Amino acid sequence: MDCRSGCGACCIAPSISSPIPGMPDGKPAGVRCVQLTENNRCAIFGMPERPAVCVQLRPEPTMCGANTSAAMAYLQDLERQTAPA
Repeated sequence: MDCRSGCGACCIAPSISSPIPGMPDGKPAGVRCVQLTENNRCAIFGMPERPAVCVQLRPEPTMCGANTSAAMAYLQDLERQTAPA
């Protein structure tokens, strides 16, 4: 499966604990990554600076759903389920 053009849910909904160029402390859940362009594409896609967690994340029907809203809801729920107590 390919990423849905213009979605960006995986760059907004989850927290990322590793450094991101422009976000040395990573990013909290629900915060837009600074590397997400205006058209919701990753500005550092394919570059070595891209965090490993981002490189390993692959789009799949369950995560992406039928639209961006479904993807955001799924990823927000996953974030809540995996957040430290």
